[in-house]
Amino acid sequence: MSGAARIEVIDVVVSLAQFEDKDSWLKIAGRKLKCHPSSIEEVRLIKQSIDARKSPVKMQLRLEVGVCMPLPPEEEVTKWKFTAEPVTDESPRAIIVGAGPCGLFAALELLQLGIKPIILERGKDASSRRFDLAPIMREGRVIEESNYCFGEGGAGTFSDGKLYTRAKKRGSVALIYQILVAHGAPENILTEAHPHIGSNLLPKVVMAIRESIRAQGGEVHFGQKVVDFVLKSQNNGQQRCTGVKTQLRADAKEEDYANGQTHEELYLWEADSVILATGHSARDIYYLLNDKGVALEKKSFAMGVRIEHPQAFIDKLQYHLKSDEKRSSVLPASRYSLATKLDNRGIHSFCMCPGGFVVPAATENDEVVVNGMSLSRRDSYFANSGMVVTVLPEDTTPYGDGPDDVLAGIKMQKQVERNASIAGGGKQKAPAQRLVDFMEGKVSETLPKTSYFPGLTSCDLNELITTKISGLLKEGFKKFNQQMRGYICEDALLIGFETRTSSPVKIPRDPITLEHPEVRGLYPAGEGAGFAGGIISAAMDGINIAHKIN
Repeated sequence: MSGAARIEVIDVVVSLAQFEDKDSWLKIAGRKLKCHPSSIEEVRLIKQSIDARKSPVKMQLRLEVGVCMPLPPEEEVTKWKFTAEPVTDESPRAIIVGAGPCGLFAALELLQLGIKPIILERGKDASSRRFDLAPIMREGRVIEESNYCFGEGGAGTFSDGKLYTRAKKRGSVALIYQILVAHGAPENILTEAHPHIGSNLLPKVVMAIRESIRAQGGEVHFGQKVVDFVLKSQNNGQQRCTGVKTQLRADAKEEDYANGQTHEELYLWEADSVILATGHSARDIYYLLNDKGVALEKKSFAMGVRIEHPQAFIDKLQYHLKSDEKRSSVLPASRYSLATKLDNRGIHSFCMCPGGFVVPAATENDEVVVNGMSLSRRDSYFANSGMVVTVLPEDTTPYGDGPDDVLAGIKMQKQVERNASIAGGGKQKAPAQRLVDFMEGKVSETLPKTSYFPGLTSCDLNELITTKISGLLKEGFKKFNQQMRGYICEDALLIGFETRTSSPVKIPRDPITLEHPEVRGLYPAGEGAGFAGGIISAAMDGINIAHKIN
């Protein structure tokens, strides 16, 4: 008996064959709801995830089911639009330093609130920025203001576009996804449990967001490097940030100039509020704030290596495949997440890129930093992941100028990155070692093939990082090999070093106003300030900041 007309949301587990056969979903829903399939008028997928805990692999689906009635029309997320009128030059203004996800989504929300955002980005627009990646890959030459870290969209633009987050209490994840889809992201990010966009598609999405901001009256300027903060003393003894000064890059486009701006002179941008959304690699900003007496704090971060396996090998481990069995076309390139804790330190995988590439993410020419990325299809021969260890503030003291040096963590990162550059031999060649040899502390006689284009130099990575990090990585790998049998193998390659997982510096802010506690009008935000860890959490932080300004 079907019962009254109703809409139900159900969770079901189906085989891969059933997942492909959408007609079978009616029968599955009927069994779950104890009604005849003919009474089900419509079934809609809300969320899907892979259940690979044991063989055979199955799919977990959340379905919206219309029993004896149709489902209501889906929300037209691609028709997302501003609800406020465009801002004008007479509208309240807010400066945003940085055009990463935090800055872009802060700008979108400010426009909804009738405030004019002025985004100042040191790097180039995403289209121009893509051309600046070629010298890093082919010549080993870093363009220091336009690279994998700096430029429109931030570090995430060319790092896969992973959208999964655990920080769901900070705001509406669904809203972020809807805005991304409205600007060209694939609609499957709305239903997948671990969505991603891909480094080939994300730049177009980012550029579309920029055009939405400009069309609504906001400003986005590239090639504008912030070199000073304008701080004014108030009667209560506090300071207030009333603007920033920028140095215009020589290759900035005419559209990024301000009225009367020249390359030789610093340009003053004034506003009642300044959102600092610079990301974790803009080290000069930390030095600038420290020099101006703006309070900063040390914080924990993580450092380690990037590990690379053949993707087919990871598929066999994760999907329980036989030696001669290939992954089903229904299944994506498999991912993994590994974590353990030893001596009060976390050891965990970071930014795992199935079907991806290891890329050079340095921002200066005397350093080597590696990161991972993948395209939307995730069809590379390789799988890679960061494998990192928690670094506590006290670990950084030997690298600083005294025990109170708040920038000691940055100096520690820089030292490891220089070690990697010297050991690699320059031109972004990275030091590398087979995992089995790393465990034994010996230089690898040969290295397996790799996705890292600039090239590798065989080294003992143990000698280039601290004994503490090296020892914990080894213990972590032993534990992970128990969780994924065969993880330690001849084809597992370690590449040094993964140092930019997060900032070692926190820019404090008041928990209520979200302003810096000592500088009114200055709003530290996103990853660079220590308040986010990925695209989605950074975007939500930007939205939250916008509401405090309002």
